Amino acid sequence: MSATANNSDAYWMPYTANRDFKKNPRIIKGASGHYYTAADGSKIYDMFSGLWTCGIGHCHPKIVEAVQKQVAKLDYCMSFQLSNDIAFELAERVVDMAPDGFTNCFFTNSGSESVETALKIALGYHRARGEGNRTRLIGREKGYHGVNFGGMSVGGIVPNRKIFSANLIPGVDHLRHTYDLEKNAFSRGLPKHGLELADDLERLAQLHDGSNIAAVIVEPIAGSAGVLPPPAGYLEKLREICDRHGILLIFDEVITAFGRVGKGTAAERFGVTPDIITTAKGLTNGVIPMGGVLVQQHVYDAFMQGPEHMVELFHGYTYSGHPVAAAAGLATMDVYKEEGIFEQSAELESTFADILHSFDNHEKVIDVRNFGMMGSIELAPREGAPGARGLEIHKKCFWDEKLVVRNGMDALQFSPFLNSNVDEMQASFEGIRRVIDAVE
Repeated sequence: MSATANNSDAYWMPYTANRDFKKNPRIIKGASGHYYTAADGSKIYDMFSGLWTCGIGHCHPKIVEAVQKQVAKLDYCMSFQLSNDIAFELAERVVDMAPDGFTNCFFTNSGSESVETALKIALGYHRARGEGNRTRLIGREKGYHGVNFGGMSVGGIVPNRKIFSANLIPGVDHLRHTYDLEKNAFSRGLPKHGLELADDLERLAQLHDGSNIAAVIVEPIAGSAGVLPPPAGYLEKLREICDRHGILLIFDEVITAFGRVGKGTAAERFGVTPDIITTAKGLTNGVIPMGGVLVQQHVYDAFMQGPEHMVELFHGYTYSGHPVAAAAGLATMDVYKEEGIFEQSAELESTFADILHSFDNHEKVIDVRNFGMMGSIELAPREGAPGARGLEIHKKCFWDEKLVVRNGMDALQFSPFLNSNVDEMQASFEGIRRVIDAVE
């Protein structure tokens, strides 16, 4: 695989230590089911199902066939003042999967674009209703909402923000994060402590006056920050405070939607209905970039005013509702239903939790967290070198155990396939344990 270093210089890789990587590149040339094929021909088990994306496995034959047929039939069609039949069909399917009250879907090309779209919709919604003073947006510390300027502004991951801090959008505030290592370490499922942190929203409503706040955006389960499930009752409390002040609640479900927590959405799993839901990743099983923003009826209706010939929302993308992406999405929806993927995910959850929490007493582990088919093992950092242990384990898992494991600093993150084979999952964690044991 190191031979690929000869042609690796041109590609500036995202979220990667490029100089370190290019010394010994980890290159994938194929995939099937739950395995990648590395450049040397070896099989690599994918413990992150793409990037939270490929929940039903790689190169699913039904999705591959749908894409091949569609690209030969209609490769592209703009969505400005006309569109393609596949996009309309997919929108209906996605809305049907959403909680009651959701009626419309606006297509994007990524999670980052879904967040930007949701923020614009929230601001436009209040303006359309005569409350243009509602311009303030509320995010949360440790929140990840993509890498566009709006998403970075409401996001709360410091390395994403610090270089661009002077140019982030104004009028944004943040709730405190809910990660409490002292009180909630090794929680299985929802942490017991931290419900009171939702009162931060009430505090900000008093500080800015709730009538000036347009929306609050949170991940139901913070993913990129290291899998941080909300304290029990936390999301319900946010919904209550939003209702009290007329604030829109946005759930960023780019990770959690489409079975990752055993239901179509985390909103359904938690029984808390936001006004807007952002999606991407599992919408097409990661096969072709696509995202969607789901809105409740009252949000859509607020825009449907004025002359009928006028554009209601001056927003969109060249590739919104792309027919080939939509075909991948339709095939993915079919597989979810026909193969009972959400049900499989729900059944696997407790087994995954058992395997993950077998690391609770490991001497190098300071926390284990899980919810649904999402989990993290937090390692004690090396003194003076935070993140070094996690990166070394990531690399050794690839080379020595033929596993793809994601690390965010010293938090190892896991996103197993929603239809995982239990024996393969168990064997993978045995390999992870060997690596953790071996790395100082």
